[in-house]
Amino acid sequence: MNNRLIKYEIELRKRLKNIHSKNKAESSLKENNSTSSKDHFTNLKEELLEKYKNKTLKHIEGSKLVENEYGKCLEIVQKEKINFKLKECDFKEELDCNLKLVKRIGPNTEYNLKNKGYKSIISLLNHHRHWNHAQITIDKLESGSFTEKFNLIKNRDSSNLIKTLNLLDFENLKFMDIETLGLSNVPIILLGIAELKDKNIVSTQYFLQDKKEEPAILHNLLRHLNEDSVFVTYNGASFDVPFIKNRFSYYRMNYDFNIPNYDLLYFTRRLWRSILPNCKLTTIEKHLFNIERIDDIPGSHIPNYYETYLEEKNIGPIIPIIEHNRMDVVSLAQFLMKIHDKIVE
Repeated sequence: MNNRLIKYEIELRKRLKNIHSKNKAESSLKENNSTSSKDHFTNLKEELLEKYKNKTLKHIEGSKLVENEYGKCLEIVQKEKINFKLKECDFKEELDCNLKLVKRIGPNTEYNLKNKGYKSIISLLNHHRHWNHAQITIDKLESGSFTEKFNLIKNRDSSNLIKTLNLLDFENLKFMDIETLGLSNVPIILLGIAELKDKNIVSTQYFLQDKKEEPAILHNLLRHLNEDSVFVTYNGASFDVPFIKNRFSYYRMNYDFNIPNYDLLYFTRRLWRSILPNCKLTTIEKHLFNIERIDDIPGSHIPNYYETYLEEKNIGPIIPIIEHNRMDVVSLAQFLMKIHDKIVE
């Protein structure tokens, strides 16, 4: 019995040693990959400093200084062609047949009501219990603002939310993304917003030449917004929009908008989470549009690149940040079309 126990202990030690060696090798590999990545972006930054050492902000294409009551900042405007078109669907008819939009009606109740002959929201006006809520829903759908319709569908049947695009003027879409110096309570260094105008998509970016200019770029955002505006973002509901509101509050500036937001991360997870390695925007571009960015700067490196720009007074490190942001907002338009057409097909 003792010999068997001794043999078992020896075998167990061998196995534990092998596991330890394997873990150590994997840890070393991860460390090497991390170091390699760090070296790559350090080397890239040095190359950019050398390449742009005699350049200034005015050399950035489409750039000019703009001023408002809060100060100056750099504005960068670029334009490119786009064929923004959505697959047709008779969404208004779908809405009329969607009884779940009426308060207190869920999937099971809808099923039972339709079996009893209540095929549309209008038909519920003859129902002794649901007529009142049906009338409220009809009023919102017929004469309510887009925001009211958006929130109604978002709260009652979010699976059809993307189809509300068929109810708005595309020029009200604001494809928006920000770059920051961290995850909270730090400045926004770059704010990008793209808009559809005629057959073009026009990107406007506001860059923080110096940290004290942040109120100026926040105020410039307001120039693009009105009561009909609709955001299109990627993780913007959780990050970009709350972050912007927080910065407005920090400077005691007014932000009175309650803007509908198509957060495309939500739809991405629903449609492609099971077949993609992750749901990053760059991954979406690579796998769905065959676009692979060259020397794209990850968000984790942006603070260091920006601080180097300030210290060295050299625009090199911010060039890829500006391009990263511009590609983000322009890509959102293509991605929105892809998501819409996938859902309505």
